[in-house]
Amino acid sequence: MTQPFRKGRYQARLAASAEDIRTAQRLRWLCFVARVGAHDDGSQHDRDHLDQECQHMLVEDTQTGQLVCCFRLLHLPNGKDIGRSYSAQFYNLAALQDFDGPMVEIGRFCVHPEHRDPDIIRVAWGAITRYVDQAEVGMLFGCSSFMGTEPEQHAEAFAMLRERHLAPRRWLPRVKAPNVFRFARKLRLRKPDPRLAMMAMPPLLRSYLALGGWVSDHAVVDPQLKTMHVFTGVEIRAIPPARKRLLRAVSQ
Repeated sequence: MTQPFRKGRYQARLAASAEDIRTAQRLRWLCFVARVGAHDDGSQHDRDHLDQECQHMLVEDTQTGQLVCCFRLLHLPNGKDIGRSYSAQFYNLAALQDFDGPMVEIGRFCVHPEHRDPDIIRVAWGAITRYVDQAEVGMLFGCSSFMGTEPEQHAEAFAMLRERHLAPRRWLPRVKAPNVFRFARKLRLRKPDPRLAMMAMPPLLRSYLALGGWVSDHAVVDPQLKTMHVFTGVEIRAIPPARKRLLRAVSQ
């Protein structure tokens, strides 16, 4: 995506400088680390080795200039390189090595805790859609996080994922992390309440599911960030046509 994408008061653009990336890393720290009670002296940043390999998308409030959302994109030519991804640290992704088209991992997606305008997510997805079309991406994937590490907190959502949204067997991620909750097994007899389940889904995951996305059959427990996350993927060619038209309309 070479040009900024703007809708209403928000603009999405790729980071163009080291300062842009530092600003994104600062927002990530506020969203992921400060949230669990870490002391903030104003200088902390969330960073790792993948930052230098990724492109970083910034969503800004054009009226104030404030960064309100960010995420990073790791472009892979095909599934043979999936071991380079952040997700591969936590999931056995051997099945996805056979994917024969370009893939993009969306990572560290966060929205500023003081900004809850749904248009922020819409602009983010408009930018993703434009990026996917321009790069001819075949699959989007990443980790979708639930806040809190007690499985019962998320039981309705996990039961819904088990019933309707498990990955196709040919792409199914296998267990790799030492601490997981195998919800497809544990909740096989639980009938979810669809309304409660969707209310409990993280916004990014809801967006994936609306595109026909699918998830791993287990959640990885992260006691440090106090989250549980599921591997999430969506094949671009499998997105329902009506949804594709809507996304492309948003991205114009």
